Amino acid sequence: MHAPFASNPARSRGRLFSEEESAFRSCFQRDRDRIIHASAFRRLKHKTQVFIEHEGDYFRTRLTHSIEVAQVARTIAGTLGLNTELTEAIALAHDLGHTPFGHTGEDALGELMKPYGGFDHNAQAIRIVTSLERHYADFDGLNLTWESLEGIAKHNGPVTGELPWALAAYQKQHDLELYTYASGEAQVAAISDDVAYNHHDLHDGLRAELFSTDELAELPIVDACFAAVDAKYTGLNYYRRRHEALRRFFGILVEDVIGVAKANIARIEPATVEDVRAAGEQIIHFSNGIHEELQVIRKFLFERMYRAPSVVKKREEVTEVVNELFPFFMEHPENLPKQWRKDVEEVETETELARLVSDYIAGMTDRFAIQCHGKFVGNAIIERSTGY
Repeated sequence: MHAPFASNPARSRGRLFSEEESAFRSCFQRDRDRIIHASAFRRLKHKTQVFIEHEGDYFRTRLTHSIEVAQVARTIAGTLGLNTELTEAIALAHDLGHTPFGHTGEDALGELMKPYGGFDHNAQAIRIVTSLERHYADFDGLNLTWESLEGIAKHNGPVTGELPWALAAYQKQHDLELYTYASGEAQVAAISDDVAYNHHDLHDGLRAELFSTDELAELPIVDACFAAVDAKYTGLNYYRRRHEALRRFFGILVEDVIGVAKANIARIEPATVEDVRAAGEQIIHFSNGIHEELQVIRKFLFERMYRAPSVVKKREEVTEVVNELFPFFMEHPENLPKQWRKDVEEVETETELARLVSDYIAGMTDRFAIQCHGKFVGNAIIERSTGY
């Protein structure tokens, strides 16, 4: 049973291009299914979060992260009476616009694109699902519902100020009401992203031996989790011990979000999804106490993981990959794949070419970007240092 403030597929604002409804799937379920079958979604398998794709099979990729986010989001949404299918669709799509090499690749491409309108991964996700996925006969993109597009565009809150060019371009033909807060489903997807990466970055940092279990056990929230494990189990090996502690940490974050959301819903008393959008605040978030403790954990991760010497070295290498691929394709667009060269023929300005090249590089996986760099630039940075 859905709550009255949940998004109702029967009352969806529809799709940009009209389609016949499915006899056995809701419109939000179709959105989720289209995202799962999208080429960009499959490519997330070989795009990384923090570590470079070839560094180990056990580290999270954008794909495994998106699946974890969707699992958390579905749990929270179901508990709150929200539409789980819409929540899952937004959660699965939230990272589609990310470049190869995690935030390092995005930073590099953002600098290169400054003269041409910049680069923003949320806006790029909208570009992918509305234009760059080209498999359907009747339209470009996935033709998702308004609610899914809204959630992808503004799950982190209203989009104000100067819009990223990719989002501004779509907004002209399909108003996503970027100035309001998003649906409860989108807000759940956003906070589930935070829950997932706060959990798995600790796990991946341990596996990479960037910090020890003892150091982890001194962090806020986590310290109580280790204490609870030690009180319940004696003689537990270190791997099971830390896993048990981190799953408790995961649970604490989820329970905190649900508790805060229920309190906010009781206070605001939204009767419709429009009441959620008009609330003037995110209603689904961490409590102040948990938020402050997570800031301590993020500071620890920043110093010990994101700025670890081995990670910084790889950041420098992959930044050079992006920095050299972009000017190469700007000067030699004839080396783009055949389907991309057709778009080059329609380019009239340098900015249009830059945005096309940016689309191409942003869609690359880590390994494909490394291969292209070795093939076209010839300065095999990553291959030389890793035996790739």
